[in-house]
Amino acid sequence: MSSAATGRVAAIIPAAGSGTRLGADVPKAFLELAGLSLLTRSAHAMSLEADVIIVSAPAGLIAQASSLLTEVDAEVHVVEGGDHRQESVANALAVVPEDVSIVLVHDAARPLVPHRVTHDVVTLIRSGANAVIPVLPLVDTIKRIDGTGRAIETVDRNQLRRVQTPQGFNRKILDRAYENPEVVASDDAALMDALGIAVSTVLGDERALKITTMDDVQHALSFLEETHD
Repeated sequence: MSSAATGRVAAIIPAAGSGTRLGADVPKAFLELAGLSLLTRSAHAMSLEADVIIVSAPAGLIAQASSLLTEVDAEVHVVEGGDHRQESVANALAVVPEDVSIVLVHDAARPLVPHRVTHDVVTLIRSGANAVIPVLPLVDTIKRIDGTGRAIETVDRNQLRRVQTPQGFNRKILDRAYENPEVVASDDAALMDALGIAVSTVLGDERALKITTMDDVQHALSFLEETHD
C-alpha cells in the first residue's frame, strides 16, 4: 500500500495576490463575501478533507491572515508568499509536515468549491493517481484567432476542459516538480506535464468559480443565496 493511501492531507492556499483586476482596496483573499473573507471560506472548504492548511499570505499581512483562520478545524500554518503564485506555493510546500502524503493546491479565489469536488480529488490520489485536477466541459464555440483578431479556425471543444482547483498531488511527485525553480508554469498540473506525469481528472462544479472581477463576486453571492433558499 502506498503512503498516499494512508498519509495525512495538506492543503496549500496561495493567497498573496494583490487582486488588481478586482479593484478592491484589500488583497483579494481578504475580500469579504457575505461576511467571511475568501481566504476563510476557502480554508474551511479545504478543512473538510485536509488535516493541515498552509496559507501563503502577502508580506506584512501574516498576522492578519492568521486572524482569519482561527476557527478553521485543521492544523494551520501561515507563511510569507512570493512575488508570483509558483513561489508562494513553493514557500508553503517547504513547511508541509513529513507525515503528509497528499497535497492539495487551492485558489483562495475559489471559496465556494463543494466538498464533493475536493473529496473526489483526494479519493483518486489515494487510489494511486499522482496528479488530479477538477475540470468542466466547454459549452461555447471556441475560435482560434490570428494577430489581427480575425477568426481563423474553429477548435474542437470536446477535447478541451476548464480547469479548477483544488488540484491534488502525491506529495513526493509535487516535491519533485518544485526542485527546479527555473521550470515555470501557470499551474501545478502544468508542472506535472513538464515532468511527464499523467494528470487525471474529476468533474468540477460551477460553484467553484474563480473570483477575479466584481461581476464574479455577484455571481458567487447568487450561489450563496441559492444555498440559503
